[in-house]
Amino acid sequence: MNFVDRFTDWFHAVHWLHVAIAIAIAMLFLLFRKLCTKYVFTFLANRFHRRESLSSWTRAFEKPLSYGFALLGFYLAFAYALSTYWEHQLGIHLIFRSGIIILIGWGVYNVSASSSMLLEQLGKRFGLDESSMLIPFLSKLLRTVIVILILTIVGSEWGFSINGLVAGMGLGSLAIALAAKETLSNMFGGIVIIMEKPFSKGDWILTPSAEGIVEDITFRSTQIRTFANSVVTVPNSTIANQAITNWSKMGKRRISFTLKVALDSERDNLIEAIARMDTMLKSNDHVDPETILVRFDEFQEGSLGIFFYFFTKTTVWSEYLAIKQEINLEILRILEDEGVRLAYPVQRIFIESDRSLSNMSVS
Repeated sequence: MNFVDRFTDWFHAVHWLHVAIAIAIAMLFLLFRKLCTKYVFTFLANRFHRRESLSSWTRAFEKPLSYGFALLGFYLAFAYALSTYWEHQLGIHLIFRSGIIILIGWGVYNVSASSSMLLEQLGKRFGLDESSMLIPFLSKLLRTVIVILILTIVGSEWGFSINGLVAGMGLGSLAIALAAKETLSNMFGGIVIIMEKPFSKGDWILTPSAEGIVEDITFRSTQIRTFANSVVTVPNSTIANQAITNWSKMGKRRISFTLKVALDSERDNLIEAIARMDTMLKSNDHVDPETILVRFDEFQEGSLGIFFYFFTKTTVWSEYLAIKQEINLEILRILEDEGVRLAYPVQRIFIESDRSLSNMSVS
């Protein structure tokens, strides 16, 4: 029998009325899927009276549920069209069940996003702020587990042996453990960083590896954007074992320097200038009043040293520099008023005349 004869036999065997009804069923579900989705969420909102918490689930399951109605329509259409072919219906059932599992997993995957209300409420319960990296880290971990579970369940639906996979992994467990040593070390390092919170997202930190603003922490590494606008990726196991200076955790920022004034400055003028500079710092609203030191500290070879030690209330770099400039200008004004000059590099040469040579030259 040639191809034309086989096609003719199939054409006459097909129940075209069943096919038309099946197409109508699929199109009906496809056209009204958005309306059905909206009705389901409206019903749930009226039933449970918790619109705010339900809105997060609505956003997470809106597309999966919409595609679910379309999948249901195609499933019913094929099931009706192939109602006389039981062997084909088994495959349709498997595809439908796998599709439902994937869509449910998709919705749960969306719920596990770091911005979802579920994780936000969890963060509030444990007192975590927006800069905490625990919620994004937990979100990535949950999403990885969800994807693995979806693949596992769908695989089992189609007859793949999960036990065989586990047994195969057991045979190579030693090799896998050795290969994954660094990965596990970095993962545990990330957990230590998140739990101990030596820094948070957006903090300015200094480590032996890099200095800059923390942008993100993943399973493997921490990303730091340097002040040259480059991104340095440091393995979590490395940064967890290093000394970390968190400049953003400072409650105040220190200013400490020694001002060199001229060696021949008048004693009374110097005392008056030091007293005025001390008063100026204590009356400055931007300076922390707890520790302010202005003292004549040391004699140097070509200058006198006045020691300054105080703190600004702000820790923001730009504000700190503006306050420091304002104070430096005030110090210059006080020195000018008191007639105390700043020291500059000088070299004094003393020439001692030889009397014997002088007498000889006179004679």
